[in-house]
Amino acid sequence: MQLEVEKEFLFLVLFLSMRVVLMLFFFYLIFSVKGQQDSIVTSDSLKLPFKISGKKRLSDEDLKNKREGTYVTGLPNFSSDPVNGFGYGGDGFIIFNGKRKDPFFAYTPYLAKLQISLFNTTKQQREFGINLDVPYFLKTKWRLRVMGEYQNNPNPLYFGMNEGSLKGLSYYPDNDSTQNAVTNASFENYENSFSGDNENYNTYELSEQELDINFDRNFLDGKLRILVGYEIGHIKISSFPGISLLKNDFDNGSINGLGSFITSIVQSALIYDTRDFETDPSRGIFAEVFNEFSSTALGSNFNFNKTFVHFNGYTKVLPKVFKKMVFACRFGFGVTSGNAPFYEYRDQPSSEGDIEALGGPSSLRGYKENRFIGRITNFNNIELRYRFCQFKVLKQHIGLSGVPFFDVGGIWNNFASVLKNNNFRYCEGLGLRIAWNVNTVIRLDYAISKEDKQFFLAFNHSF
Repeated sequence: MQLEVEKEFLFLVLFLSMRVVLMLFFFYLIFSVKGQQDSIVTSDSLKLPFKISGKKRLSDEDLKNKREGTYVTGLPNFSSDPVNGFGYGGDGFIIFNGKRKDPFFAYTPYLAKLQISLFNTTKQQREFGINLDVPYFLKTKWRLRVMGEYQNNPNPLYFGMNEGSLKGLSYYPDNDSTQNAVTNASFENYENSFSGDNENYNTYELSEQELDINFDRNFLDGKLRILVGYEIGHIKISSFPGISLLKNDFDNGSINGLGSFITSIVQSALIYDTRDFETDPSRGIFAEVFNEFSSTALGSNFNFNKTFVHFNGYTKVLPKVFKKMVFACRFGFGVTSGNAPFYEYRDQPSSEGDIEALGGPSSLRGYKENRFIGRITNFNNIELRYRFCQFKVLKQHIGLSGVPFFDVGGIWNNFASVLKNNNFRYCEGLGLRIAWNVNTVIRLDYAISKEDKQFFLAFNHSF
């Protein structure tokens, strides 16, 4: 009964927070428009109220193509896969860039961005989210991010915890244990092998409501930031009737997190960022150490700590020959300690949004999402982003880039086993990036691993 009351309370908090986000966004628009009008009459409308490093300035090409004013962009989201079925929905963005005479115009991809996401599938996956991002909140050194999300999904996959999840997929033909097992199977054959009581062996149902608010303040002319934040959520995990790997692991004490819980988390981070353009960087680095602390003293059902070390690097390749060819690389290393529920191992915390790892569209693209989860997680990605074409259609600037990529990552039970090379998995692939009015990047990736082949359509680069 108490959990039901808490759930209703969280629904109310989420609903009210979304209204606050909308109010903050439109208040910011009004405030900023007034600021722009005032700046036009001054003798030096491009003078910044505080110093920002020249490394943060957009390239001449991106600055030329950046659009003024407020505009709306979006893309229908259609997908089809054997896990979630046919998916449909959309992501919409309201982007406020201001005028070129605004002093921040050349130093940020936008003055404010509001994103609204809706998604649904034929297999009953439901998602709704709203995100607000204001890089220089009220023209100060503070950045505001607010995120509210609701999701219900009966299709998430669970393959075990820690190094046990690294085992290849195996099954008995026709569920007949008297036959020789098929080992290192493809995901498609593995999934099709289950029926009857085993039909939902790797599947469970997830329902979640979450509110996340954080502020960060910049130092060293905008290159260094310190973040503080708070996250609260209600999550319910249910297994299906029949034989369930998740239920088996829960019953034998290998994991916790099956049931209905509250998580209350304090966040902190140290961030160093010299990227010239956050949405589509051509040069610079992004590095962060992000920590999440959950405690029963904060109203959470669990005591745990998550620390994530994250580094992204970007540099132009042969800039005198190619107008825009960028080598991009990423390193991520996460450690989870305490009695964290299994679902907290599904992602790594970041100031730019949680990163699903290991597996899926954000980390190891050739494997199913959350294919490998463990206390210690590492993933590494390299991409070569080559802008081979750009043009305008109906006053909309479009840039096309080809992106070959390679992903590798691994998980470990503890630090003593981190040097085990056979814990790594890898995949490769080819992608297409569509840059729409500079700020909006549409990503299409096709990845191949020894276990699976996957296609992704999403917004933004994977890193």
